Amino acid sequence: MLTASKVITLQEFLEEYADSPQYELADGELVDMEPTGYHETVSGKLAAYIGTMLLQSKQSWFMPRTCLIRPFSELATARRPDLIVLDESILSNEPLWHKEPIITQGKSIKLVVEVVSTNWETDYARKVEEYAFLGIPEYWIVDYRGLGGVAFIGKPKQPTFTVCELMGEEYQQTQYRLKSNIFSPLFPNLQLCLEDILPRF
Repeated sequence: MLTASKVITLQEFLEEYADSPQYELADGELVDMEPTGYHETVSGKLAAYIGTMLLQSKQSWFMPRTCLIRPFSELATARRPDLIVLDESILSNEPLWHKEPIITQGKSIKLVVEVVSTNWETDYARKVEEYAFLGIPEYWIVDYRGLGGVAFIGKPKQPTFTVCELMGEEYQQTQYRLKSNIFSPLFPNLQLCLEDILPRF
């Protein structure tokens, strides 16, 4: 069994952890994503809303049960978003998809969603850059406990839902708090507030 302190290759990660939703890989370092029951509650509720939108859209989009994103071929990195929407019509261009659930091209992805855990810095900083670099049109950061730094979610810290829309090479970010209707350019008919997906503590 590999340990979190050991630098590992992408192939080693795939062999040991490809089927484990608890881990992703960043620059050869194993990252424990620290999922909790509440985290999975939020992810599950949000998946239901996205699923409804996918059915209504009549697009060739779907949410895989599990999926890895390999953002930079020269680095041993494999991201595992909490939710991801793929465009099935262009997956034939993905070199690995026919044998492993790994996405290497941003154009295959319509949306990624990260539900924030205690390692919130990655969701608000590095993944914003990585997903923008890949050209993913929309990225949602769901900070249901208001864990993010003040520089990202302001004061007072509170539950925040951030919609990042790709404009050129960077994301334009819009934040929503409790009792606010969340707008998604990707799903303009989405009817969602943070209260709809919060766990019942």
